[in-house]
Amino acid sequence: MGSQKAHEHYKQLGSPKWICAPMVDQSELPFRLLCRRYGVELCYTPMLHSRIFLQEEKYRKTHFTTCEEDRPLVVQFCANDPDIFVRAAELVQFQCDAVDLNLGCPQHIAKKGYYGAFLQDNWQLIERIVSTAANKLSVPVWCKIRIFDDVKRTIEYARMIENAGCQVLAVHGRTREQKGKEPGPANWDTIRAVREALSIPVLANGSVSSLQGAKLCLEHTGCLGVLSATHLLDNPKLFTNDPSPDKIVLSQEYLELTKQYPVELTMIRGHLFRLWKQLMSISQMQKLATASHVQEMEQVMLVSNDMERGIVSD
Repeated sequence: MGSQKAHEHYKQLGSPKWICAPMVDQSELPFRLLCRRYGVELCYTPMLHSRIFLQEEKYRKTHFTTCEEDRPLVVQFCANDPDIFVRAAELVQFQCDAVDLNLGCPQHIAKKGYYGAFLQDNWQLIERIVSTAANKLSVPVWCKIRIFDDVKRTIEYARMIENAGCQVLAVHGRTREQKGKEPGPANWDTIRAVREALSIPVLANGSVSSLQGAKLCLEHTGCLGVLSATHLLDNPKLFTNDPSPDKIVLSQEYLELTKQYPVELTMIRGHLFRLWKQLMSISQMQKLATASHVQEMEQVMLVSNDMERGIVSD
């Protein structure tokens, strides 16, 4: 698929500008549906481990769920074996619009498992994975990368991935070493340089905490879309220009979606901690941490709401 077809593919998806980034155990179906109600135009699944996904049915059922409203959808896998990546992707290719190779995860577990950003030193392997998938799958192959300190090397890296058959490239404007709670600002200049050097659609990721920031990122980089991750967890209405949404209302919506599309309690709890972190007392946080079902979490939420309004004391 050439660059023209790659752009046609992106247009067929509606030319999405506002995108929910892949997040381990956080961009699951109920959260994706919540974000889609408030401006998100395309979502990635959480990163799925291709080998485990291929081998374990329980893992597939737990970590990959979707529905008719959950489109356009990109399913992301980590992989270091072309055959495993393709076989895992074949299990989902008719339930999504593209599959994505994770080349950006900087965490220690990725280093230990030899995937994500730790493949960026092995261009030959990446080329094999992408080209094999591009030739065998029925859906386009996307990739999500991190940058190098050197702009020229980053451009060479991105061009190699494009030439291997990648149809859409998402660029996180931070290096592999920039991680943790304070990773520093994303380098939008490098993202722009990549976008200018490639002929396929390029998406920007990093340092977007508001709708205004997202618009500035698109203006600065010239990219077709922008991904948000952690800031979207704090505010699922980020792309609606509502900087101070009612977190209780959003939580209620999210919990209703989890009843319709059940997911693991650890995923639900993670979202509620992010949404309620300014609303809960320490005792309420402890109750949320030990809640064993959704109804219990709802009760904690109601008490927290009453406390916020001054109706009850802790």
